[in-house]
Amino acid sequence: MSMDGARPAQPRAGRIRGALNPAHWTLWRQRGSLIFYCFLVEPVALAATVWAAVAVPARGWDFAVFAVLASLGVLQAELGRKIERVRRLVSDTPHINLTSVWTFAGVLLLPPALVTALVAVLYLHLATRSLARIKRVPPFRTTLNATLVVITCFSAEFVLGRLGVPDMYAALTAGWRGVTAITLAAVTYFLVAAITIVPALTITKRTVKAFFGGLGDNLLEVATLCLGLLTALTLATLPALAVAIVPPLLVLHRAVLIKQLEIAATTDEKTGLFNTTGWHLLASRELARAQRSRHSTFGVLMIDLDYFKLINDEHGHLAGDTVLRAVAATIKSAVRDYDSVGRFGGEEFVVLLPDIGPAAVLAVAERIRSAIESLRVEYEDGTGVRAIDGLSASIGVATYPDGGTAVDRLLQAADKALYRAKDAGRNQVVEGTASA
Repeated sequence: MSMDGARPAQPRAGRIRGALNPAHWTLWRQRGSLIFYCFLVEPVALAATVWAAVAVPARGWDFAVFAVLASLGVLQAELGRKIERVRRLVSDTPHINLTSVWTFAGVLLLPPALVTALVAVLYLHLATRSLARIKRVPPFRTTLNATLVVITCFSAEFVLGRLGVPDMYAALTAGWRGVTAITLAAVTYFLVAAITIVPALTITKRTVKAFFGGLGDNLLEVATLCLGLLTALTLATLPALAVAIVPPLLVLHRAVLIKQLEIAATTDEKTGLFNTTGWHLLASRELARAQRSRHSTFGVLMIDLDYFKLINDEHGHLAGDTVLRAVAATIKSAVRDYDSVGRFGGEEFVVLLPDIGPAAVLAVAERIRSAIESLRVEYEDGTGVRAIDGLSASIGVATYPDGGTAVDRLLQAADKALYRAKDAGRNQVVEGTASA
């Protein structure tokens, strides 16, 4: 994983001058806890590398393996450079750049000091090529990412050493002990990579769940470790076939991009909820399922923030966006994990509630209305922290099949109920019917 963030690109000459002048480093504009973390882990990684270089000297064959891994890593990054750029542009999730394939292979084949050199080569190339012309990543973040990878690699190598299987060559003759050692090294790599990135939460103020992503993100990390294992096994037995790992890795890279594009196409950028297209697709699938079972019911909620224009007029549109994100999070926390929340534009939200009866739908709607009413949203206006409270929402409810037997009819019923709620004084829940 990496903690790369977006920053507008600057002219090349200006970036070089900023990088060479310590007074201009973006590191100094970060939180104190992050600065402390950088100055904690980077000397540790450097000291560990120096110690390892003395304690475990490299052999001639190690330099040959290092050259192969570095070359394959650079080749894969070059061939997948355009895909990598698009992935970083369309995704706001934890970014997995596939370098684990080569670094974990390095753990299994190289002495620790050469693993550090491998990480340095791969991340230097990543920073100067794959990140060019897209989201500007400050040098300190690339350095910190690389440092954390070094610490992760050293942790995995430590496990191998403690189990008496220092590398893949020894594992090939160690039987099940070798299999166990490599498996535990992979688990250690995965866990340490996750643990060491936690302090980076201070950069984006994300929750742990948002930062680490979903099951798919973590399965991708596992897949890269498996490919790293296969790469190491190939280099230890049939080195000439090592290049064969690149084509499947590029296919995996493209498949990940396609998935990210699908997610981006159905996600509202401002709130992270489903957009109209994504929500309508899920609602159509739920309708088809309910029609097949003939006994299933589901609910649809239309939620509209009351007097939202006044918030924009008094506090500004940026504060209004903060309110929208807070309301989106509040709605999601008030429903079940498998319920689908979408934003229909402006200050209007919609919720799909599968496998639920009319009375329970009304109870959920009232829970959401109450949660929004008690919400207090803080934002910074440049002079200090201000708060917005006194929010309210009007909610229209429709339930399949009484409220309609098509998605659009259900939305119409919920929308009409929503307007009745507003006409009746706002901040209330009203149930709609097909004839409403």
